[in-house]
Amino acid sequence: MDHLSQKTKIEQIMTWVQQQIEQRVWVSGSKLPSVRAMAQQQHVSVSTIVEAYARLAAQDVLEARQGAGYFVKSQSKPYLLVSQRPQLDREVDPLWISRQSLDAQDDILKPGCGWLPTTWMPEEVVRKAIRTVARSESNTLMNYATSLGLPELRQVISRRLEATGVLANPDQVLLVESGTHAIDLICRLGLKPGDTVLIDDPCYFNFQALLNVHRVKTIAIPFTSTGPDLEAFEQALWHQPKFYITNSGVHNPTGASLSMHTAYQILKWAEQHRLLIIEDDIWSDLELYPAPRYAALGGFSQVLQIGSFSKTVSASIRCGYIVANQDWISPLIDLKIATTLSHDHFNTAVITHVLNDGQYRKHLDWLRKNLAQAMTYNLQQLSALKIEPWILPKAGMLLWCKLPEGIDAARLSQYCLAQGIILAPGNAFSQSQQANQFLRFNVAQALHAKVYTVLAEGLKTNTCRGR
Repeated sequence: MDHLSQKTKIEQIMTWVQQQIEQRVWVSGSKLPSVRAMAQQQHVSVSTIVEAYARLAAQDVLEARQGAGYFVKSQSKPYLLVSQRPQLDREVDPLWISRQSLDAQDDILKPGCGWLPTTWMPEEVVRKAIRTVARSESNTLMNYATSLGLPELRQVISRRLEATGVLANPDQVLLVESGTHAIDLICRLGLKPGDTVLIDDPCYFNFQALLNVHRVKTIAIPFTSTGPDLEAFEQALWHQPKFYITNSGVHNPTGASLSMHTAYQILKWAEQHRLLIIEDDIWSDLELYPAPRYAALGGFSQVLQIGSFSKTVSASIRCGYIVANQDWISPLIDLKIATTLSHDHFNTAVITHVLNDGQYRKHLDWLRKNLAQAMTYNLQQLSALKIEPWILPKAGMLLWCKLPEGIDAARLSQYCLAQGIILAPGNAFSQSQQANQFLRFNVAQALHAKVYTVLAEGLKTNTCRGR
């Protein structure tokens, strides 16, 4: 079991037992060696075997029979599971990128995904926070959270908002499961089927997917280097939209930043037409200098701001938040209780410890520096392939790039997927379907030389050209 040395002894025994079952050394109904015999055989303590057997029994792999020992439980599924591989025949739709990226094995490169590599995340700070919370009082480990959420984290969020000019007291902050959960709650509360919502074109593809679930009409506003196109936005107001959902700081997928002039004009129209702006601020920790925020310039009379910590703390430790005035916070609390009762108390405690750790702030400085270097490297490599950026982002990890004339992004993405490279084709972000020559690149995930070798091959083949 040398290859399993990175695991604990208990985990090693569990893995070894499961391998014996998968290889049919032990079949359904077989009796396992006694804990003492197994301990001698594997050169571990009896308590290690007892715990390993108990965990396997809890997972329905083994069956404990009083006075008789442990037996292999009858298996209702195949012994050998087939690894999840890329779905080459799936249509490129708004969820295509997420499905491919989430299901990909470790050998698949993901320059199209929307998150940082694991090695770029603050793992040691997170582990330290988990250990601290694990030693905390039982209420954190065993009980439901309060309706608004952990007060300490809401206070931290309130202080962090000040860095972008947003003023909100902790009672205006509602903790939820994730950023996506935050938008879903707001849509459930404020929209009904048939309502109209404005989105950017291009925009984060999950905005489109989520709004489709709520069966609302969406109007896509062309996005410029300084924010939404003002002429198109003004025309769309005739449809009496309820919401406008957008990013301000680092726009997804373009990497653009909102200008002050555009922000003031949009806020003016929002007030006149009773339009609510949903400002997704998930990328704020990656900014070098904060861009204008609707919530900073207009307060929360026409703005709700949401965020999470999946991009810079951990995608596994899920936690999001909504910042709003009390007219929204109170009914959102009721809706959260009705649909999920509470959120993860343990996760919010871990996030709080991470955000308060001085090493996390140092990590963010390191992260911004390395993203800037990765941005420069990506621009050089893409330029050699005649793939050009739409704009040069001021910060963040996203590049919105135009392909050479005649190349179709969806076809190129399908070609690269077959070679183990997951890209992000432009029309997945575009309701108008006018972005077929664009790709979104994640500069932190696009540092492997294979990305550019495969791209070069794909650009040369006729299968990647449009009709």
